[in-house]
Amino acid sequence: MTTKLMTLAAALALGSSLFADPCKCGKPECKCGDECRCTAETCKCGCGTDKDVLAEEEDDAFVSAEFGLAFDSKYLTYGVVDGKDPILTPGATVTFFDTFYFGVEAIFDVTKGNGKRRGYGNRAFKYTTLDGIVGVTRDFDLGETLGALSVDFNYIYEYIPRHHDSMDDTQYLNLELSLGDLWLEPTLAIERDLMADDGTYVNFEIGHEFALIDGESEDDDPVLAFRPSVGQGFGNSQRTAGYFGDSTEGFDHAGLMDTNIKGEFTWNICENLALSAYVAYYDYLFDRNMRHAARDFNGEWSSRSDKYRDSHQFVWGLALTAAF
Repeated sequence: MTTKLMTLAAALALGSSLFADPCKCGKPECKCGDECRCTAETCKCGCGTDKDVLAEEEDDAFVSAEFGLAFDSKYLTYGVVDGKDPILTPGATVTFFDTFYFGVEAIFDVTKGNGKRRGYGNRAFKYTTLDGIVGVTRDFDLGETLGALSVDFNYIYEYIPRHHDSMDDTQYLNLELSLGDLWLEPTLAIERDLMADDGTYVNFEIGHEFALIDGESEDDDPVLAFRPSVGQGFGNSQRTAGYFGDSTEGFDHAGLMDTNIKGEFTWNICENLALSAYVAYYDYLFDRNMRHAARDFNGEWSSRSDKYRDSHQFVWGLALTAAF
């Protein structure tokens, strides 16, 4: 009788342990706790750690959000001056299933008379542009050599408040392709303006992030990183004429626009908060006509025109980003 009771108790204990085990295979190495999971269906690889489980849950999150506030010492567009004094750019993005996202962004002038030219008037501490953004992003595995191809496609509606002008809004289509697993991290960005001048701008950039202070583990972002990069812009005839038409009469040819050299530091303060700082140099190096047009464009800033009558510009900035 005692032997039968002992056998029954052992069977119940084994059954309850199998039932409690998420792997349900009975192997000792796969008897995971409540916060673990098996690393393979066959249960031959043991159990994942709490950190693995949390990372997997984050990857499968239904919704995530990012909020940012950027400060730039000048308002530059395509490497030329649209505002001679600093600007603030707040923005927010909500992403669903790590794929579909919606966002809003605005540019605020911080000084009187710094409004983007052509009829803006005084926009001190008022937004100069207000953008609504809808997009989709996805990574595609191209194999061990190329790694992942990141694709980001979005539509932007931009409202432009003015004192007097017939064009008070425009729309953009943007496509960005990047190979972030390669050492030089090449990125190709294409922008199509659908209303203002129906022009196209293309920018190709290469760069690399160097970890100055590593994270706690290999999978963590570095605590402090530095990323130098070089970029080159190209505009079709509609894009260049739309931007330089007023400063250079009869400007109607496509070509290489701004060359950009940039260095950026990123400090990951904690898991959800990052602070970045950058300094950048822009110039029109490869097209003489565009270089002269850029000088004229930059030199339109009234009494301070002599200071800005150059094709090259320096700009620096800070950005604070919170992600949840």
